[in-house]
Amino acid sequence: MSTQRRCRVRNISGIVVLDKANGLSSNAALQEVKRLYEANKAGHAGSLDPLATGVLPVCLGEATKVSQFLLDSDKCYRARIKLGIRTDTGDSEGSIIERNAGISVSRKAIERALTKFKGEIEQVPPMHSAIKMNGVPLYKLARKGIVVEREPRLVTLYQVCLVEFVNSELELEISCSKGTYIRTIADDLGQELGCGAHVIELRRTQAGVFTEKDSISAEELALEKEKNRGLDKIDQFLIPMDRAIQDLPEVNLPSITASHVKNGQAVLVRHLPKNGLVRMYEDEQFIGIGSIDDDGKVAPRRLIIN
Repeated sequence: MSTQRRCRVRNISGIVVLDKANGLSSNAALQEVKRLYEANKAGHAGSLDPLATGVLPVCLGEATKVSQFLLDSDKCYRARIKLGIRTDTGDSEGSIIERNAGISVSRKAIERALTKFKGEIEQVPPMHSAIKMNGVPLYKLARKGIVVEREPRLVTLYQVCLVEFVNSELELEISCSKGTYIRTIADDLGQELGCGAHVIELRRTQAGVFTEKDSISAEELALEKEKNRGLDKIDQFLIPMDRAIQDLPEVNLPSITASHVKNGQAVLVRHLPKNGLVRMYEDEQFIGIGSIDDDGKVAPRRLIIN
């Protein structure tokens, strides 16, 4: 019986907005959610460092087909940064490479420095990152003491607000585009201020449409499952996958037209947008993502198997 239970998996689809715990890798958090839901397939939509906590959308089953949209979405963070110490990782998990005692930095100086971190900026990814070079993640090279040249990337910081500054520690609220490294912002800010800096706490507060209010911890899920002796209770925390792409225009298809789309055909429907991606529905049931082709027809892009 126990072996049978271990091997059981479910074809279940939806999004769990996990409140990731400190010290846990994103993959470990993903595997925990997958195990709790006994799901056959799962993927996360945007990794967080082990040090970081907060919003980590986990897509189960067919919801993995919308995960790329969450990966590409804007994010919001709350970061606590320590001035006077620089580390090789940009956070408190790294080794100290520079220490400046008796620093004297004013709030006004910090606010002035932060103006350089707004709008579209170039950012060099840290060596301790999952970006691959010749198929090898940079963090694996970094662990061997190997440092390679990285191409700067364009990222956009929509908002960088200084919330608090007390005893050489400051707290920032940051909203930014995908691919932004908060550790790099902290390190670059420390260099700009001439004293060094690193992240000591980091929390993601929003990923795409999902916020902290949508999130639940793995511990809470496990407790609900154990308390209710089943999966029904935790299934209630699953969010429909189309919510992740709610900013895309909605297109409702009659059943006959929807059947053509499901067979891979482009179809002509009234009141379509002129271009771009759309959410497709049949009788109010989400059936996938489509795109408007040059002929003004909607063609299937990612179909959901119900």
